[in-house]
Amino acid sequence: MLPPLVLMTDDQRLPDPLPAAQALPRGSLIVLRSRDAARRAQLAAALRALPHLLLIANDAALAARIDADGIHLSEANAHHAAHIRALHPRWLITAAAHRRLPDGPFDALFLSPIFPTGSHPGAQALGPARANAVALQGRRPVYALGGITPANARLLHGFMGIAAIGALDVQHGV
Repeated sequence: MLPPLVLMTDDQRLPDPLPAAQALPRGSLIVLRSRDAARRAQLAAALRALPHLLLIANDAALAARIDADGIHLSEANAHHAAHIRALHPRWLITAAAHRRLPDGPFDALFLSPIFPTGSHPGAQALGPARANAVALQGRRPVYALGGITPANARLLHGFMGIAAIGALDVQHGV
């Protein structure tokens, strides 16, 4: 049910995610992250029309309103997963993880940053060896996120798939 490729939207690094989303293989996963509520709603409506799974980050009301496939929770909001699962038992629920994988009723986790990334300049990357070890210890599928490129993705093992922003930007490339 979970696809191996995920597009993470980013207001700064991928201001217009629609071309990248349209270029994804059918059935890929899109995680919509936007801080502005009006923009998030506008993008959600456009992305929902595509043949992909769509998760809305940290906005269960919008996810329910547009009939999204579920929700993605930040690490700070991951503790809400059980409550959301009770309200929406059929939703996919994912969460961000940094350094360790949280417990909870998650369908998948996003471990980051694996490599140095423009999303978090200066953040200490896990590196492929440590990231692989963490992913293999997880009881849930884990996606690799952060600085993923076609070249360094080959260094990753034990992951459900990869999530990316810049590597999937068809307008500007990596």
